[in-house]
Amino acid sequence: MGSGALAWIDKMIAMKTLYLLVPLLPLAGAIVAGLFGRVVGRAGAHWVTILAVLASFLASCVILADVLNGNTFNGAVYTWLQSGGAKLEIGFLVDRLTGLMMVVVTFVSLMVHVYTIGYMAEDPGYQRFFGYISLFTFSMLMLVMSNNFLQLFFGWEAVGVVSYFLIGFWYTRPSAIFANLKAFLVNRVGDFGFVLGIALVLAHFGSLDYATVFSQAGGAAGKTIEVMPGTPWLLLSVICICLFVGAMGKSAQFPLHVWLPDSMEGPTPISALIHAATMVTAGIFMVARMSPLFEHSETALSVVLVIGAITALFMGLIALTQYDIKRVVAYSTLSQLGYMTVALGASAYAAGIFHLMTHAFFKAVLFLAAGSVIIAMHHEQDMRRMGGLKKYMPWTYWTLLIGAIASAGIPPLAGFYSKDAIIEAVHLSRTPGATFAYLCVLSCVFVTAAYTFRLVFMAFHGEPRFDLAHPPHESPKVVTVPLVLLAIPSIGSGWWVGKVVFGDYFGNSIFVSPAHANVAAMREEFHGLWGYTLHGLQSVPFWLALAGIATAWYLYRVRTDLPKRIAVAFGPLYALVERKYGFDELYQWLFAGGARAVGEGFWKGGDQRTIDGVFINGTARLVGWFSSVVSLFQSGLIYKYAVLMLSGILLGLTWFIFLAPRG
Repeated sequence: MGSGALAWIDKMIAMKTLYLLVPLLPLAGAIVAGLFGRVVGRAGAHWVTILAVLASFLASCVILADVLNGNTFNGAVYTWLQSGGAKLEIGFLVDRLTGLMMVVVTFVSLMVHVYTIGYMAEDPGYQRFFGYISLFTFSMLMLVMSNNFLQLFFGWEAVGVVSYFLIGFWYTRPSAIFANLKAFLVNRVGDFGFVLGIALVLAHFGSLDYATVFSQAGGAAGKTIEVMPGTPWLLLSVICICLFVGAMGKSAQFPLHVWLPDSMEGPTPISALIHAATMVTAGIFMVARMSPLFEHSETALSVVLVIGAITALFMGLIALTQYDIKRVVAYSTLSQLGYMTVALGASAYAAGIFHLMTHAFFKAVLFLAAGSVIIAMHHEQDMRRMGGLKKYMPWTYWTLLIGAIASAGIPPLAGFYSKDAIIEAVHLSRTPGATFAYLCVLSCVFVTAAYTFRLVFMAFHGEPRFDLAHPPHESPKVVTVPLVLLAIPSIGSGWWVGKVVFGDYFGNSIFVSPAHANVAAMREEFHGLWGYTLHGLQSVPFWLALAGIATAWYLYRVRTDLPKRIAVAFGPLYALVERKYGFDELYQWLFAGGARAVGEGFWKGGDQRTIDGVFINGTARLVGWFSSVVSLFQSGLIYKYAVLMLSGILLGLTWFIFLAPRG
């Protein structure tokens, strides 16, 4: 064997080692901080987890560079079990889509780890929190690196379980326990559909391996199954819709969106991690990865498109009515996830993943900056009790302003390029529902800019509305440095739009049917970054964004009396939006109340009346009655026994003489 071949083998072994280290290092950090936190202490817990995630991030960067040089990997790490002809394996698929997700997840996680040192400095659960967030990072990495549905499901459920721990981290608060239980239950609804989709894949394709399933997708395009007797459905439509139900739960799409705002009950660092780069993006990543299946189902794409459009606009409207600074950012996340979902439904997977990347950076900035404000305001979260913070918190202000501009979609910051690509792709789409989706995402540009700068003006401008005897102060460097490092890609990550969206960055990672080649049509009109930017300055979305900013400035800086008057003028409509369209109350009454009613029925009707009343107490009463009857004949008086004996003899003779059959 030549030296060149040996060098290639050595390189492959080294790269496989790196693939393993990326998820296993955060897992090791989680074990040390979580199980041995008292031994290593507070400093030991944060150092071991931060260094582990840093090493994972650096390894991810090396892997991405290797992937960009054309070196991909798809293989099993080990076989868990084999049932019939189906192998259940743990394995990695490392391609350009995976590489991008790995870098984004590990970088945002690293920033959150560093930020946590300052935010959770006085919390008694310090080591436990670092163990959780490191375990969360491991779970998400296992999800994005999977090459089969089994491992995908493992990562999928793992991020759900760890999010339950993190949302309810402050477990002495009833609101936190309610929120994590709500998140857990809503996600179980989505996961039920997800499991059905995976089961259908295994039943009809005989494998859970991505490559095997995707290679057979074209041949299965015309196959039907009967979900209900006599009603045939396209197999791939049923599979894709079931999988998307899972994505609706994880990525908080209407109507399974209700858990995400309540997840704000967890500490701010985990709000940033869940909302920016990990759990909520899992559904977006999954649909993009499943593009070879979704592209064969117009029905599934239409469902994805419409659900995403509803989520984008109507969740953004709720953000206009909220005063809790974290909840405003939370509803912003819901709206931006709607944008990503719309892109998937329009077959603009590259644009959706690109917006996932840019959103991870600017949304992490917004959340962590909101956390910095909360620290300075002594854990006050109501924006009506803020104001004038720009003077006291310049680093927080300028980094949050960068995130706000990026979120609003103002060039040349990152959010403009990813959002504009999505809007244009939806405009060109011919998928049923595309016109409705286009109107929603276009309207949402104005709404996004309005609620984002409403936050900026209410919290950082105007007269202080807090106790001047205890003025806020800028957060420590462990808080502000991650803000600055995240603000940098919030500015410049969008400049890759030419390569990621309009180039062939994803290669074979994503499949788009020629009938849905909207991005390919846009590619022909792309004439470089600055040409795209100049064209954007003349487009409707840009002017809608400026109008949203101007509206927020006028309402919350010039005529501060108008918002209240507008709320009164719109009356019931405003109240409907402010109450989140009543979904929380509906679900509480219908599902939670219904479950309690069913439980009470089983308890009183089944347990108390049937089991206790009939089978247990009823049996006892029957035995007691029978005993009382028998006791009448056990009196101890001879004449009663004589009467009973004579009566018995008389009955026997009567039967023998008159009733017994004759031979």
